[in-house]
Amino acid sequence: MGKIIQVNGINYNVLKLLGHGKGGYSYLVEKEKSFFVLKQIHHEPCSYYTFGNKIEAEQNDYQRLLNAKIRIPKMLELDIPNERIIKEFIDGKTIFELVKKDFSVEKYIQQVREMAELAKNAGMNIDYFPTNFVVCDELLYYIDYECNEYMEEWNFENWGIKYWSKTEEFMNYLEEKNENK
Repeated sequence: MGKIIQVNGINYNVLKLLGHGKGGYSYLVEKEKSFFVLKQIHHEPCSYYTFGNKIEAEQNDYQRLLNAKIRIPKMLELDIPNERIIKEFIDGKTIFELVKKDFSVEKYIQQVREMAELAKNAGMNIDYFPTNFVVCDELLYYIDYECNEYMEEWNFENWGIKYWSKTEEFMNYLEEKNENK
């Protein structure tokens, strides 16, 4: 991409777009031969989700996840005026990529269930969609900071697990994604 983005006065070279979610765009960036993730908050409409102050929510959710002891990338920089975050880069494949390529993710189900239990004990749900989980050195990381108040219908067993294999829900998502390209 070759674009430079500043975060708190520090220049980061944008290498590629990693993903686009309800709250922002995530980019792989480089500074002094080290890799990071830059999240740029956006304010695009989302029909199924209501937001308050997104950058404050990211900061608060990060702290909630740390307190709950859920494995996440470290937040390294927070640029509130420009609504940008620099996170530790977790180098690996997402659960989504593995499922899409027909790799079994069975060995990571126990780790996500442990995260789900930690989240429930902290009174929250995390976003169990498989694009939000990266495997690095056989450990599962929740790479998003989003969390919401705990509701049974949105826990891993009732919602998230449907997307951790090539279920009808997963295949429908793939079709929607391809139609929107």
